[in-house]
Amino acid sequence: MKKLNGKIVDEEEKKVVETYSNGVGVGFPQSHQNLVVGYALTVKKETSFLKPNFRGLARTKGIKFVCIDVNRPLSDQGPFDVVLHKLLAKEWCKIIEDYRHKHPEVTVLDPPDAIQHLRNRKSMLQDVVDLNLSDCHGKVGVPRQIVVTKDPSSIPSEVTKAGLKLPLVAKPLLVDGTAKSHKLFVAYDQLSLAKLEPPLVLQEFVNHGGIVFKVYIVGESITVVRRFSLPNHGKRDLSKVAGMYPVPRVSSYLSSADDADLDPSIAEHPPRPLLEKLATELRRRLGLRLFNIDMIREHGTRDVFYVIDINYFPGANIATKGFSFLLLTKWFSSYLSKCSIKLGMLH
Repeated sequence: MKKLNGKIVDEEEKKVVETYSNGVGVGFPQSHQNLVVGYALTVKKETSFLKPNFRGLARTKGIKFVCIDVNRPLSDQGPFDVVLHKLLAKEWCKIIEDYRHKHPEVTVLDPPDAIQHLRNRKSMLQDVVDLNLSDCHGKVGVPRQIVVTKDPSSIPSEVTKAGLKLPLVAKPLLVDGTAKSHKLFVAYDQLSLAKLEPPLVLQEFVNHGGIVFKVYIVGESITVVRRFSLPNHGKRDLSKVAGMYPVPRVSSYLSSADDADLDPSIAEHPPRPLLEKLATELRRRLGLRLFNIDMIREHGTRDVFYVIDINYFPGANIATKGFSFLLLTKWFSSYLSKCSIKLGMLH
């Protein structure tokens, strides 16, 4: 921890601040005018995202975060320039939809119906399946998968009928914010499939060199980090493995792969033109401006990629070093200025 302009910041935050203050990023001067951001977040999300250092940096840029009281009418609070939210209750979704229609001048991040699209692992990837990213320095698809909603005993026959190859990654169909919805398993044999609990998505495991690319999309800004993932599986390995094993959450790994000594063919980020086209298309199709994509490169190829998950408003953990400040500088400045919010700090 070190001091920066009289404030305590950690080393990573200091690097990001210096980058922007040196003119590499967007950056803008201090302002006494406020952009008011009302937020409605879970306690966990508020703790991880609105850290004291981040709040302090926001204040120096004229951005004020105000907690929304969900027990009071939203229209009686504010006024807000932006409403930032990540609550799942149906009642809240109705409140925020009504608010959007009554206050079109307020930027809502993001529309509840668009967020809801990512609550189902079948629908979340359908937009990727429908994409045609031609002439973008690569190909993007989705691993072969099926949705199973029947009793567990039917799973082996469903897999055989669909022609899926083992091993398979089993993911709960619904993403409801609970720990259970993020509990993944890898099944290595037919017998273990019957032990799974539908409804779920079964996805063919694609060898990807043990690296997943987490692509963070903030408005028109894109940042990519590498994370360690599951190792490749060869035919010889599979002959020695049976059963079903839990998969650690990639976002929970304590070490980033960004500084690891990796084979360049594995470590190289997806081509920038491909990411830009993918981000543009998904922003348009999903109607979201604040989300991340989990992406892998098929091992042994340079330009074949698969999207395996999409998450709304990702957490600001070790995988997203500088993500909060990226949101503050690059997105709030560029997007809100396009919305004609005339504040001196955006000039």
